[in-house]
Amino acid sequence: MAQAYMTETGNGGSGPERQGSRLRRLVDRWRGDRGIWRRGLVLAAVAVVVALVMLFHAQIPNTFGNLGSLTETFLPWLGLLVPLLLVLALVRRSATALIALLVPAVVWLNLFGGLLTDKAGTGGNLTVATHNVNAENADPSGTARDVAASGADVVALEELTTSAVPVYEKALAGTYPYHAVGGTVGLWSKYPLSDTEPVDIKLGWTRALRTTVTTPEGKVGVYVAHLPSVRVKADAGFTASQRDKSADALGEAIADEKLKRVVLLGDLNGTMNDRALRAVTSQMRSTQGAAGNGMGFSWPASFPMARIDQIMVKGVEPMSSWSLPETGSDHLPIAARVKL
Repeated sequence: MAQAYMTETGNGGSGPERQGSRLRRLVDRWRGDRGIWRRGLVLAAVAVVVALVMLFHAQIPNTFGNLGSLTETFLPWLGLLVPLLLVLALVRRSATALIALLVPAVVWLNLFGGLLTDKAGTGGNLTVATHNVNAENADPSGTARDVAASGADVVALEELTTSAVPVYEKALAGTYPYHAVGGTVGLWSKYPLSDTEPVDIKLGWTRALRTTVTTPEGKVGVYVAHLPSVRVKADAGFTASQRDKSADALGEAIADEKLKRVVLLGDLNGTMNDRALRAVTSQMRSTQGAAGNGMGFSWPASFPMARIDQIMVKGVEPMSSWSLPETGSDHLPIAARVKL
C-alpha cells in the first residue's frame, strides 16, 4: 500500500513538471530559431504604420474625400489592430513583430488610455441631457418619458418633426414647465428661459438655438445644435463640407457669447478628435473627456461606434458624464452633471 501511495504521488506530480518541460521546450525552440528576427517584417511594418496614423492623424489631408476627418472619427478603433497583429506575430513566431507592436500599443494608450478610467466625481448643481430622438421615432412619447426619467434639469432634443413636437410638449410638460423649440431642435427646462433665439449655422433653416437658463446659481447660456449629417460614399469619401461650415458658424456664435458660463448640447455629427469641429472644440471642454467613464459612444444605438452626440462646457466644471439607456432612437441619449 505504501508503495502504491508513493507511485500515485509521483504520477500526480508529473503534471506540472510536464507543463514546465513544454514551456522550456517552447522557449528553447524560439531561442534556437535563427529566423525569429527575420520573420514577420511585414507585420512589424504594419504595426509601425498603425502607430504613425494614430500619432500623426492631424496631418492626414482632407483634400481627398475628407480622409483625415474620417480617420479621426473612428480613431479609437485602430486599437483593435494591436491584438490582431499580436496573434499573427505569435503564429509567425516573430520577435521583430512582437517588439514593433509595443509602438502602437503605447501610442493608443497615450491617446485613449485616460478614457478607460472612471473620472466621474460627486457633487454638481445642474444636470443636463441631450438626445437626437430620430425623426422616424415610432414612440416619441415613450422616448420623452425615458429622457425625463434621467432626472436632468435641462433637456435638449434634436431631429424634432412638426408632428412630433406636440407629443414631446405634452409628455414633458409635467416635469419641465419651460421650453423653447426652434426648427428641428428644442430645449426643456425646470428653470426659466429667456433671450431665446435661433443660431444661424448657414443651412437656410433652423437647426440650432441659443437661450439663457436662469438657475438658482445664476444665468447660463445654453446652445442646442444639430449639425448636418455626414456620409461615407465610395465615389466621394467622407462628405462633410456642409457640416464643417456649420461647425465654423456655431463656433463663431459661441465665441461671441456674452455670458461666461456656457453649455452646448446636441448632435454634432462628429467626434472630439475631428479637426473639422475645431472651431467649437478648441474653446470648450467635453464632459465625457473630463468626467466620464469609458469612451461614451452614442451612435448607432444598437452598436455604438462613435460619440457624435456631445455635451460641452465653458466656464463650468464637469463633475460626471454618462450615457442613458437606449430609446426608440438610433442614438443613445447622454447626460452630464456640472458645477456652476
